[in-house]
Amino acid sequence: MSIKKQFIKSKPVCKVTFSIEAKDATSASVVGDFNNWSIEEGALNKLKNGTFKGVFNLDTNASYEFKYVVDGAYINDEEADSFKWNEFAGTENGVLVV
Repeated sequence: MSIKKQFIKSKPVCKVTFSIEAKDATSASVVGDFNNWSIEEGALNKLKNGTFKGVFNLDTNASYEFKYVVDGAYINDEEADSFKWNEFAGTENGVLVV
């Protein structure tokens, strides 16, 4: 799993690349505050090496709770900036700060 941040100097936007290795999975998404926890909006593309990857433009000066959904299972990214307890989910979510 990895998160790559690329800040755009001309706009208050950060291009965030999410990737997760899941060779045996058929689908993967990243869901969070930035896409209303929508699996469809957060769909990641599967690469030939078995990694799922996607790039999202996120507003800067903000923090977002998020998780990956791999074949229906919710997974945290150990490279998240921090973690926050979520009462609704009954578990921690990863937090991304941009």
